[in-house]
Amino acid sequence: MAENRVVQGRMVTPKKLAEIVEDGDVMEAENIEDADRECPDCGGDVVKVTYMPSVTELVTGYKCQDCDWKEREEA
Repeated sequence: MAENRVVQGRMVTPKKLAEIVEDGDVMEAENIEDADRECPDCGGDVVKVTYMPSVTELVTGYKCQDCDWKEREEA
């Protein structure tokens, strides 16, 4: 079962978090996890989600829970 998390004051599903990082639709997303790193912009907690924006891509997205900072890393 997918675990929802609070990001910037809103509860988000793994798929919604992936869509925020990707700025668009994604096909599938795994569970949201703690990234064990601090946001470079505000020092807040960062979460990560692994997702597929297309059939051939696997991406890990990172998102600060407190500010707009986000980053994507292709596998």
